[in-house]
Amino acid sequence: MNSQEKRMRQQVLQDRIFRGTTRFFAFFVLALLAGILISLLIGAWPAIQQFGLGFIVGTEWNPVTGQFGGWNSIRGTLLSSFIALLIGVPVSFGIAIFLTELSPVWLRRPLGIAIELLAGVPSIIYGMWGLFVFAPWFADNVQPWLTEHTAGVPILGGLFDGPPMGIGMLTAGLILSVMVIPYVSSVMRDVFEVVPAMLKESAYGLGGTTWEVVWRVVLPYTRSGVMGGVMLGLGRALGETMAITFVIGNAQQPIHSLFDPSTSISATLANEFTEATTALHTGSLIYLGLLLFFITFVVLTLSKLMLLRMQRAEGN
Repeated sequence: MNSQEKRMRQQVLQDRIFRGTTRFFAFFVLALLAGILISLLIGAWPAIQQFGLGFIVGTEWNPVTGQFGGWNSIRGTLLSSFIALLIGVPVSFGIAIFLTELSPVWLRRPLGIAIELLAGVPSIIYGMWGLFVFAPWFADNVQPWLTEHTAGVPILGGLFDGPPMGIGMLTAGLILSVMVIPYVSSVMRDVFEVVPAMLKESAYGLGGTTWEVVWRVVLPYTRSGVMGGVMLGLGRALGETMAITFVIGNAQQPIHSLFDPSTSISATLANEFTEATTALHTGSLIYLGLLLFFITFVVLTLSKLMLLRMQRAEGN
């Protein structure tokens, strides 16, 4: 066997090892995901047997009587995440556009680094700041103004009605919006920077304004990346625990306005998991975790389907 044949056999062996290793890691992730799902199902089985799917729409949460329903926590998770995206996505879009299109060159790097540093702040710090600094200021200055200026307005009047306590659903959504901004804005900025300069220069040469170039050139070219950034922010908001626990109020009750205290799935788990003494209580908490897993999976699946539909529309 000459040296060339030995080298070819060695390369074939290395290629097989490489393929096998990458295949192992790919299936390992799927196995890990399946293991998490199975463990959640096993842990939640007592609650699943007791309450079934009625647990999702149940509103009573009473460990003393053994009655558990997850709707208050589910509603709080979805509503706080929606508020966070409603505020955070436009702000992130503005930040990304400014850094890529309008900012002076000397300001782009320090401002971008400053925004990215927000992602490194621990969530408990956001929660403490929200509870001790933002919530009192919000209760004294913003909530009374909102109540006064929206009184009698259809829909808005009901959303901003109630005592100005500082903590509650709206405060939780605002704190979450601050937390998701660095993630969404960083992704948007990165994808905006990959747009070929020739496309933008051509649009400017045809007389387009900055807004027209962004809306008709930059966004269509980076639509998938922008949607990925929004989904990243949504995933961050859905799974946030400590910051929400500090400012949402942790109340298992119906809410009539955004000022009312509420709870979320992660806040309920953080508050009660160490105090759960019965199998049904523990199973109900794990059931909530299983529902959060399912909500995240559904959101990511819908976003992927939407991206595929957008790509097919572009092809047509």
